[in-house]
Amino acid sequence: MADYQERPTTTTVIEKRGGGGTMVAVLLLVVVVAIAAFFLISSQTRKDSAVESAASQVGQAASDVGAAARDAAGSLKNE
Repeated sequence: MADYQERPTTTTVIEKRGGGGTMVAVLLLVVVVAIAAFFLISSQTRKDSAVESAASQVGQAASDVGAAARDAAGSLKNE
């Protein structure tokens, strides 16, 4: 019978490293959120600008009506 030689036991450690897919997904998510935030902020700015412009026009119209009323009242006094 052949002599049985016991082989020394060895432990092999295999480290699994990610391919970077998670990092790419996180980066893509950050870019999408930044773009969405930009569009929401610019949309709100445009709405604010439109409201400001409308309020300015209403104020100018009220001033014009007041001037016309003064002119009409002045012409009635002169008659």
